[in-house]
Amino acid sequence: MHKIEIPQYILDRVKAQRGGLSVFEEIDPRSTALLVIDLQNAFMLPGMQWEIPYARELIAPTNRLAAATREAGAKVIWLQMTLEQESERWSVYFDFIRRGKDKAKDIKTLSRGTEGHALHKDLDVQAGDIFVEKTRYSAFIQGSSELDNVLKRAGIDTLIMVGTVTNGCCECTARDAMMLNYKVIFVSDGNAARTDEEHNGALSNILRNFGDVISTDQVIERLERAHAARSLRPRSQQRAL
Repeated sequence: MHKIEIPQYILDRVKAQRGGLSVFEEIDPRSTALLVIDLQNAFMLPGMQWEIPYARELIAPTNRLAAATREAGAKVIWLQMTLEQESERWSVYFDFIRRGKDKAKDIKTLSRGTEGHALHKDLDVQAGDIFVEKTRYSAFIQGSSELDNVLKRAGIDTLIMVGTVTNGCCECTARDAMMLNYKVIFVSDGNAARTDEEHNGALSNILRNFGDVISTDQVIERLERAHAARSLRPRSQQRAL
């Protein structure tokens, strides 16, 4: 797993601004979703076009979080990067940013129905979960996906984020989520990048300006606490809620 190190000056700035390192201590499962970003074979299997070796270590924590999320009554949403038919719409990316890479292979690897596009087989994916495709790093940028509409229809305002790449799709989605007025809880050991430096740089950016950055264990503790508190309410109040 990544060695997580957020610079002290970032921690000091956050404490000075917010009064502490975390502002979303209380999670309401009814308005919360676990957002699993791009844990597809293309990023996880050895030798694949977009392989991030650290991403394979996310299977266990993601499954733990998914189980805790469902148990608490919150939703699990799986995002899948989908690049077919994007060559022209995203030509700046393919022709300039990814210059030197095999564009046709890039697109094929993340096209529907391919091995690369599929979620990793060891992930605890269940029929009651929600599945959303996206075509850009951020799931919230205009034209990328239906995620914002899906969340609004479900009454979701809090997002627990895991996935890959930390400083790519995950960070971009987290930034835009906060700017669309979602509460962001970014899981420090539930995201993966190519290096510790890139991972920690993204964590620092998220914590400084866009949301909470906490561990898998901390997220599960908050979900369990919320679930326990709700279970203690009289049944009539639970129905009303």
